[in-house]
Amino acid sequence: MSFTTDVKAEIAANQLHTCCMRAELSAVLQMCSTMNFDSSGLHLTVKTENATTAKRIYKLLKERYDVVTQLSVIRKMKLKKNNVYVIRVENKAMEILKDLEIFTDKGLQTHPSMKLLKKECCARAYLAGAFLAGGSVNSPSKSNYHLEISTTNVELAKFIQKIMQKFNLPAKYIKRRNNDVVYLKASDKISDFLRCVGASEAVFTFEDSRIQRDFMNSLTRLDNCELANEMKSMAAGKRQLEDIQWIENYKGLDALPVKLQNAAYARKAMPEASLLELCEYCEEQFDETISKSGMKHRLAKLKEIANQYRNV
Repeated sequence: MSFTTDVKAEIAANQLHTCCMRAELSAVLQMCSTMNFDSSGLHLTVKTENATTAKRIYKLLKERYDVVTQLSVIRKMKLKKNNVYVIRVENKAMEILKDLEIFTDKGLQTHPSMKLLKKECCARAYLAGAFLAGGSVNSPSKSNYHLEISTTNVELAKFIQKIMQKFNLPAKYIKRRNNDVVYLKASDKISDFLRCVGASEAVFTFEDSRIQRDFMNSLTRLDNCELANEMKSMAAGKRQLEDIQWIENYKGLDALPVKLQNAAYARKAMPEASLLELCEYCEEQFDETISKSGMKHRLAKLKEIANQYRNV
C-alpha cells in the first residue's frame, strides 16, 4: 500500500465526537458527492477510489442520519483501472445537505460557515475529511516532500487553505489543469498536518524516515566537504612544490631563512598534507612550534620568492 493509503486508513479509524462527524462529513461530501433527481426525488451519490474513505463515509452517514444507502463498486477500464466505490443515499438527502451547510437558504454553498468549525476539534476533523476526499502525500522515503489536497472548486480550495493556516500550516495554492490544489512542501509542516488530522502513526513513520534520510544527507555533505578540502589541499600542495622546485633550481633552499627552509622541507616530505599536518611535522622534525596561519604565511612567502625568480 502507498503511504497515502496508510494515512487515510489511520484517519478513518479515529473516533469522532458528534460535532466532528458533521465537520468531517461536510468536507467529504462537498468534495465527493453529487445531487441526482429522479421520479422518487433527490438522491446523493458519493464516489471515491479509496476503499477506506468509502467505508468511513458509509459508517458516518449511517450513524448520524440513519439513512438507506446502496454501495456498489465500478471497475475503471482506463489508465490505472482502479475501483470506484459508489455510495447512493436513497433518503434524507436534503436534510443531510442542510445539516452540513452544503445547501442553505441561499442555495448550494462552496464551503460551510466558520461557525460549523468554531471548535478546534471540528476544524481538525474538517481537514481530515478534506484529506480523505482529495488528499495525497508522498512517501517520506522519496527525495521530495509533498502533501496536497485537490478539489475542483477554487473557493473551496481557498477555504481549506485558510483552515490550514489557522494551525500554522502555510499551505500554498496552485491551479493544475482542472483542479485547484492546496499543498505543503516543508517536511516539518507536513508532519504537523498529519498530527493535526490524527494520523499519529503516520507521523512516527514520516519522522523516522525523514530523520534517517536527513542524517544520511548530512553525512554525504560532510564527506563531500572533506573530499573537496582534500582535493583543495592536494592542488595547493602541488603548486607549492612547484614554487619550491623553482627556488631549488635557481638558488637552492640553503639560501632561504631557516624558518622558510623548514616549511619547504615539510612540504617536500608531505606533498598532500594539510596546514595542520605540516605544523605537526615541523614540531616533530625541527622542534619548532608554529600555527596554521604562520605556516600559511611561510608558504605564501615561498610563492612570492619563486615568482621573483620566474620573472628574472
